[in-house]
Amino acid sequence: MSEDGLCEKFVSMISIKGRSEKDIAALSGLTHKFPKVIQTFSHEDLLKITEFYKPHLAYVIEYDITSILQNLATKNILTNDEAKRFKAKEEREGRAGVESFISDIMKMDSVVLVSLWEALAEELVRFPSPNMTRILKEVTEGGPDLLMNIQASLQPTPIDARIKGLHDTHRGGVSESTRTLEDQASVGDPCTRAVGFETRYTELMVFKQFKRTYSERLHELEKTGRTHAELIEERTKEKCERIWTEQLFSKNPGSETDPHIIVVSGVAGIGKTTMVQKIMFDWARGTQYQRFAFVFMFKFRELNLLHTETEPQMFLTRLIVRHYKYLNDPRLTEILKKPESLLFIIDGLDEFKHKLDFTQEKLCSNPDDYFPVHTLVTSLVRRTLLKGCTVLITTRPTALETLDMERVDRFAEILGFFPEQRLMYFKKFFGDADQGSEAFQYVEENAILYTMCFNPSYCWIICSVLKSHFMTPEEERGAAPRTVTELFVMFLHNILTKHKREANDQREILVKLGKMAYYGVVNKTLVFYDKMEMSTFGLQPVLSSPFISGFLKEILQRESTLEHTTYTFYHLTIQEFMAACSFYLSSSGGIEELLEKLDSCEDGRFEILTRFLAGLARYSVFKTLEEVMGEFERKTAKQILEWVKKKAEEALRGRDKSEALRVCQWLYETQNKRLIRDTIGKDLKMDFRRTTLSPLDCAVLGSVISCCGELEELNLSETNLTPECMMRLAPGLICCRRVNLRYCDLTSTYCSALSSALSAPHSRLTELDLWKNKNMEDSGVNQLCEGLRSENCKLEKLNLSECHLTSRCSSALSSALSSPHSQLTELNLSNNNMEDLGVDQLCERLRSENCKLEKLNLSDCGLTSRCCSALSSVLSSPIS
Repeated sequence: MSEDGLCEKFVSMISIKGRSEKDIAALSGLTHKFPKVIQTFSHEDLLKITEFYKPHLAYVIEYDITSILQNLATKNILTNDEAKRFKAKEEREGRAGVESFISDIMKMDSVVLVSLWEALAEELVRFPSPNMTRILKEVTEGGPDLLMNIQASLQPTPIDARIKGLHDTHRGGVSESTRTLEDQASVGDPCTRAVGFETRYTELMVFKQFKRTYSERLHELEKTGRTHAELIEERTKEKCERIWTEQLFSKNPGSETDPHIIVVSGVAGIGKTTMVQKIMFDWARGTQYQRFAFVFMFKFRELNLLHTETEPQMFLTRLIVRHYKYLNDPRLTEILKKPESLLFIIDGLDEFKHKLDFTQEKLCSNPDDYFPVHTLVTSLVRRTLLKGCTVLITTRPTALETLDMERVDRFAEILGFFPEQRLMYFKKFFGDADQGSEAFQYVEENAILYTMCFNPSYCWIICSVLKSHFMTPEEERGAAPRTVTELFVMFLHNILTKHKREANDQREILVKLGKMAYYGVVNKTLVFYDKMEMSTFGLQPVLSSPFISGFLKEILQRESTLEHTTYTFYHLTIQEFMAACSFYLSSSGGIEELLEKLDSCEDGRFEILTRFLAGLARYSVFKTLEEVMGEFERKTAKQILEWVKKKAEEALRGRDKSEALRVCQWLYETQNKRLIRDTIGKDLKMDFRRTTLSPLDCAVLGSVISCCGELEELNLSETNLTPECMMRLAPGLICCRRVNLRYCDLTSTYCSALSSALSAPHSRLTELDLWKNKNMEDSGVNQLCEGLRSENCKLEKLNLSECHLTSRCSSALSSALSSPHSQLTELNLSNNNMEDLGVDQLCERLRSENCKLEKLNLSDCGLTSRCCSALSSVLSSPIS
C-alpha cells in the first residue's frame, strides 16, 4: 500500500471509533506523518531506535500480539507458521517472549522491521495506547535528530576535573549505602528475603491529568483497590501511560525542557522507597541517570529531626553534609554552581511534621543563606534555590494537598501489582510454582484478599500466611483466612508461635506496642523515634534485648537516621491491627473512650481499626490468639459488638450510602450470622442506586445479605457494575425478594450470574427489574432463561423493557414460560423490537397448561394487528 493510501486508511479507521474531533485531528496528523518519517531512517539507525524502545514496545505489543501478527501475516511479511510460532512463544514466556519476537524481527531485513513499525501505527487506531502514541510522537517529531537525542540521553554528564574526586567519593558512598540498605532489607523484611530486591520493584503508571481529590473517608487500601480494579476493567494500557523510572526525568514529546519538579504518589507499602533506592543504586552503578553528576536523597522523617532548638536554621551545604559526611569539603560549593546536573530526592512527604508553605514571600535563593529546613525544601520546589536542579518528591496520596501541584512538571502514581505480576510474586515467594499457583487460586476466589494483592506489602503478608497454611499437611490444616482480620490473626499467630520462648513478658510488650500503635493511628503518626515515642511507651528497654531480633523485627522496621533510630510498622495496617489488639489484651479498659472517638471522628482515620475491633470480637479469633497471647477481654468483645449493631442499624436505615457500606464491612468482619440477621432483619430495603461499587464492596454485600437468609429489596439501579461485581453479589441476590438493576449497562456477560441466582436451591428472588439495559440483548435473555427454567426458580415478575431485544430471544422466553416449574405471572417486554414473528413464537407456548402468565406488556414492540388475534386467544386477561 502507498504512503497516501496508508494514511487514508488511518483516517477512515479513526473516524469510526467515536472519538472527539480533537482526538481524531491529533491522531490524523500523527498518522499522516509517521509512515513518511519511518522511511527516512537507514536500517542501521532503525535498529538502534528499535533497541532503545524495545521494553516499551514489548509492553504495548504484549497487550494484543495476535493483532500485530495477523497484520504482518496478511501483508505476507511473516508466514502463517512464523506467526503461530511467535504467538506460542509469547503464551509460554509472556513479556520475555514478546521481547524475543522483536529481537527476531530485528534480525530480518529492513522491510520486515519497517512493516512492524507500520503495523504498530495501524494498531494505534484500533487500540489507542498512550504508550504507543508517545513513542510514535517521539519518532515522528524527532525525525533525523532522534538518534542523536537518544545517544545524548545515554551519555554521562562531563565531570569537572576539580570535583572529579568528590564525584567518585560520592558515587562510592551511595553505592555502599544502597547496598547496605538492600542487605538490611533482605535480613529484616521477609518479603525481600523471599523474592529479592528487584522483584519488589513495581510498575509506574502515569495519569495525564491530576484532578483527583483524596479524602481520608476511605482507607487507602480500599480506595486504591477500587481504582486498581477500575483501571484493569477499563483496559489499563488504553487509559494510562506506563513510564519506566528512568523516564521520570525525560522530556515529553514536543517539550523543549526536561521536567524539574516531579511527584510520585502511592499508598503505604506500594514501593516508593524501594523505587528511590533503586534510582540511587542504578546511578551509583552508572547504568542510569548519568545526566546527573550528583544525586542526593533525603527522607522527610530525617528532616523532622533537624528542626531543633540548637539548630533551627541551616544553609543548603550544611543540610547535605549532615546526610553525607564525606562531602564535608570546600569543593561542595563548586558542585552547586551547576544545578542542572543535580538531582534531589526527598522521600515520604506524608511523614513530614512541618508544612511546606508555598505562599510565604521570603524564600531562599542563596545556598549560603540560613533558613529552616522546610523553607529550603520549599525553595527547591519553587525553584528560587538552585534554579535548574531536579527535585523528586515521593508521598502518600493523603499528603498531596500540602503540595502546590501547579508547580509540578510531572505527576506519577505507583499502582502496584497487576494480575500477572501477582501470580509471579506468589510463585517466587513460595519457591514452588504449583504451591504458589494453588495459593493464588485461593486468593483469586476471595475478592477481599485479591483486592489487597495490588500492594506488594500486602502480597508479602498474604503469602507469608498462606505459605504456612498450604505447607501444612491437608489433614492438619485449619480454615484458610477469608476476612482481613483472619489474615492478620494468622500472620501474628505465626510470628508469636515462632518466637514464643523469647520473652516471659510477651503479653506486656504486646500491650505497650499496641498502645503506641493506637497513639499513632489517633495522631496520624507513622514514624516512632527511639528517644520519643518508643521511650514514652516503655519500649526502649525492650529494643536492647535479643527480643528485638525476633518477634519485633518481624513487625517493626528499624532505621538509623542521623543521631536517632526510628521505627515504623512494616505496614500501616499492621499498626492498626496491633492497636485493635491492645484493647482486647489490656485490662485497664479505655473502651468507652475509644467508642466515643469512633463516634465523633469524621475523617476516616479509624476505619480499618474499627474493622479489626469488630473482627477480633469472634470466638474463633479469641481461641486462635489466646493460644499465644493469653486471655482476651470478653467484656470488650461484648461492648464492641453492641456498638457495631447500634451503628449498623442506624446506617442501614439512613440515607448515607457510603456509611451503609462501611457498616457492612464491619458486619462482614464479625462473621457473626446471628448478629447480622438481628441487625438487618427481613424487611430491610437496601438502596445503593447511583453508587460506585467495587468488586470488594460487592463481595461484602453479597456475603452480608446471604447471612440474613432473606432481604426485602436490593436497589442497584443506575449503578456501574463490572461482571466481577455481579459474580461477587450472586450469593446475596439469592436471598433478595426484589432486585432492581435498572439502567446498569448490563451486557450478556452479566446474565450468567443472574441465571445462577435464579436457579440456586434456596433462591428467594421473586421480582427482577432489568429495565433499560440496552446492551443485554437477546444473548443475555437466552442465558437468563436457563435460570427461569430451573425447578428452583421462584421469579414472578420480570421487567425486560428497553433491553434491545428482538424475536431471536422469543424461543428461549417461550420455553421458560411453558416450563413445568415456571412461576412467572408478569412479563414486561415493552419498547423492544419483538415484531410479529417473536410474538407468534410466544403465543405457541402461552397456551401451555404450565404457563402462569397473567400480565404481558408488549407496547411499542413493532407489532402489527396481525398478531393481536393470536394474543387474544391465549390470554385470559387483557394485554397491558
